[in-house]
Amino acid sequence: MMLKDPSTKYRHFATVDLPDRTWPGRVQKAAPTWCSVDMRDGNQALIEPMNAERKRRFFDLLVKVGFKQIEVGFPAASQTDFDYLRELIESGAIPDDVTIQVMTQARTHLIERTFEALKGVPRAIVHVYNATAPVFREVVFGVDRAGCVGIATQATREIKALMQANPQTQWTYQYSPETFCFTELDFGLEICEAVIDEFQPTPCNKMILNLPTTVEVATANVFADQIEWFCRQVKKRDSVIISVHPHNDRGTGVATAEQACLAGAERVEGTLFGNGERTGNVDILTLAMNLYTSGISPGLDFSDIIHVQREVEYCNQLPTHPRHPYAGELVFTAFSGSHQDAIKKGFARRRDNPGGYWEIPYLPIDPADMGRNYEAVIRVNSQSGKGGVAYLLEQQGIVLPRRLQMEFSGLVQRVADAKGQEVTSEMILSSFTDHYLERGKPYTLTQPVITSDDAGTYINAQLAFEGGRVTLAGKGNGPLAGLVNAFAAQGLSFDIADYHEHAVRDGAQAEAIAYVEIRVNGQLLFGVGRDHSSLQASLQAVVSAVCRATRQGLLEPIGDVVAALS
Repeated sequence: MMLKDPSTKYRHFATVDLPDRTWPGRVQKAAPTWCSVDMRDGNQALIEPMNAERKRRFFDLLVKVGFKQIEVGFPAASQTDFDYLRELIESGAIPDDVTIQVMTQARTHLIERTFEALKGVPRAIVHVYNATAPVFREVVFGVDRAGCVGIATQATREIKALMQANPQTQWTYQYSPETFCFTELDFGLEICEAVIDEFQPTPCNKMILNLPTTVEVATANVFADQIEWFCRQVKKRDSVIISVHPHNDRGTGVATAEQACLAGAERVEGTLFGNGERTGNVDILTLAMNLYTSGISPGLDFSDIIHVQREVEYCNQLPTHPRHPYAGELVFTAFSGSHQDAIKKGFARRRDNPGGYWEIPYLPIDPADMGRNYEAVIRVNSQSGKGGVAYLLEQQGIVLPRRLQMEFSGLVQRVADAKGQEVTSEMILSSFTDHYLERGKPYTLTQPVITSDDAGTYINAQLAFEGGRVTLAGKGNGPLAGLVNAFAAQGLSFDIADYHEHAVRDGAQAEAIAYVEIRVNGQLLFGVGRDHSSLQASLQAVVSAVCRATRQGLLEPIGDVVAALS
């Protein structure tokens, strides 16, 4: 059971004494160097680790997306990784602008095996690590500070010698004080400087100091303070690249990476979609797209996010959460009525300025930039309103007047409440057709003849219904007024309160759709007509409104139409 007083078992992580910190006032202006660790850190977190085929497929995806540094495995610890690395090198699969990275523990036989796997590689980063935090020194390894430093410097000495013995390869050395985030700051600095002294990097031959959030133990701002403090203190700062490797135990991996970059980090290791041990590594997709939506090119291409998602899911055998930032199926989808209305208005405004800054409510990024369409932006359920319904109909070419949006959304709401599930755009269109465009329920207007003279406009037509037909004849100042008066002659009195029409499509196949709002006994309701002729569409819209008013009992039926009304 959870403790009532957790302070008896857990303690707050100590903050960094850095009153003159500068990182909170900085603004990110460029992307860091990205290093994918999907095939090592991500792979070791999978229920079923990737085989050679899935690893190669993942490698090809990472290259296509634009990663220039890719950690391909732990060749000294796994024959699968060893063989995969050899296949990459011997087949010439590594592009000229891509550097592979491999990891090894600080143990002589593993280091030697690592270099055996790397034989003939054109460029490589050799990454060695050892745990530095007190709990690891004391509980896991049983060494003091000096012993811990000795492990790191001995490994560095061996790696440097092997690099010098293989000058045909362009080498980069990377050292990680594993568990840096909960290592004493002064000791983290001490061990890194001891490694620097041993390796002797220069501004022309830099080494990487990778400072991991191995397990998140504090808020992101504390880690940023650690990074800024370290960057200020470390010797030969111009000869080292500061890298971070955040995990996500507290759910703040992205914030940790972003704030660390403000504090001086130049490089980030992470995975696509954040797969990794426990709650995962930092999600490079989210980091990259956060930069993109700030107007900064991330240097990675997620133009076809659906392809990327499918490939990652295939290789990792893990699903993507539907609400995953930028990539989830539902991240660009609004069900809320107020959200839908705001999005609809945003798209309408953007049509007037398509080249301007992206400013659509509730959509921080244009889905089209990631290869997504707008079909899933608005979906309707019982939480939705008129804006969402109207937007989905607009995708079908039907632009409802505002009061008709309100009227029809009430009908859709009742359908959604009854079904208790999402109402698809196909269901909405079908419902709209049933309520407004179906003819013969109970009336159908046929054979309309329109004539005009100086006295006005005349209409003669047949009004068919089940069981018979009547002749409609009327006169007015236009066709619609003439039709209204023709209905009045049959005892159906109403007037037209509003009228709208628009084209559904352009060219020879253009159709017109007309919306007529009638007032019957103080009540308003719409009718809709659709035809290649705008005149015919407007006449049909009047008849549609009369049919709906008759079905609702607002108008008395003409003749024997009881069967049709049922």
